[in-house]
Amino acid sequence: MSVERVETLIAGGGQAGIAMSHQLSRRGCGHLVVERHRIAERWRTERWDGLRFQFPNWSVRFPGFPLPHTDPDEFATAAEIVDFINAYADAVAAPVRCGVAVTALRQRDDAAGFLAETSEGLIEAANVVVATGPYQRPVIPPLLPRERGIFQVHASGYRNPDQLPDGAVLVVGGGSSGAQIAEELMRAGRRVYLSVSKHRRRPRRYRGRDLTWWWTETGALNLPVEQRGRDQSPMVFTGAYGGHTIDFRRFASEGMVLLGRTEAVQNDVMFFAPDLLLSLSHGDAAYRSMLDSFDAYAVDAGLDLPEDVDARATEPDPPCVTEPIRQLNLHDSGIGAVIWATGYALDFGWIDVPVLNEGGIPVHRAGVTAVPGLYFLGLHWLTRRASSMLVGEGVAGDAIYLANQIAARR
Repeated sequence: MSVERVETLIAGGGQAGIAMSHQLSRRGCGHLVVERHRIAERWRTERWDGLRFQFPNWSVRFPGFPLPHTDPDEFATAAEIVDFINAYADAVAAPVRCGVAVTALRQRDDAAGFLAETSEGLIEAANVVVATGPYQRPVIPPLLPRERGIFQVHASGYRNPDQLPDGAVLVVGGGSSGAQIAEELMRAGRRVYLSVSKHRRRPRRYRGRDLTWWWTETGALNLPVEQRGRDQSPMVFTGAYGGHTIDFRRFASEGMVLLGRTEAVQNDVMFFAPDLLLSLSHGDAAYRSMLDSFDAYAVDAGLDLPEDVDARATEPDPPCVTEPIRQLNLHDSGIGAVIWATGYALDFGWIDVPVLNEGGIPVHRAGVTAVPGLYFLGLHWLTRRASSMLVGEGVAGDAIYLANQIAARR
């Protein structure tokens, strides 16, 4: 069997893989990008129609390549992000081979380097960059059997309200995706139940500036992983409908029914933890703490910004909070669909190289593993808060670092 040989193989043709390609090209390092489907595939097929990017247009960029836009303060659609990544790939002449899946990766037996088994044959590489992103395997808790007859879909498979059968909808998961999907369904006239767990609310705008401006100004986007806080509950903010601060109590005042964390299902009855008020209070505390930090920074930096007393206004607790629902009969409540906005797990089972811990999580330092020539890029908090993002130094900053490591190995 013939073996193709490349200097560096990049697995994944999303934003991380294309950013890596650009930096290797700038250093004259030969490489090949393989993508199992199309460039930016997850942006194409694993995002709902009404999604808006969480960061304003003015902040979205690759090095020397900003997102084209007509309104800097608007938020891009998923289709616009796909076009942006594709245009970047064209601009940097990334050598991308689409429709090629890497099914196994191992070290060579007879020499340094790696052997990748792909859907189109073997590829030998001195270096491999795993750039498959953090959203690999959708997680659906094994609570509600399919045979119960209720339509179920992960957030990655949700497209729009018309996709769902008639009736009320239960959204499980109060992170950004769950909150945005629940709001979209409520605006479409559906009765919505939202199961909320511990989270951190973020202000969309404060004192006349967007959240991204504050994160950029204060250096929070480049907060190193070593300083990451112990609270890793999901952050909740949105760019939908022009961008606004998510307040679950306001959702409830508009007709949404809030529930605690989903615990179990017996027959057609779903049970919820008595933690709804605690989760909302946790989100509120995180929100207020962020406003306080922005205020303190504004004072220290001598910023002349308008006060924003409305940002600290609180909605009263709705009945679903003061008298929480602990169990819900799905059929009796008219629920025709359940959307699981329950996140993703990494899936590196195809990597047969000793760089994963017992939980299948890559062991690395700034993307560099203990096995010479093997790297990871595009994961959450690889080196900093923005490591998986298209803002700030973001994924490109980590790509620059890894490209320097690869160039030095030559």
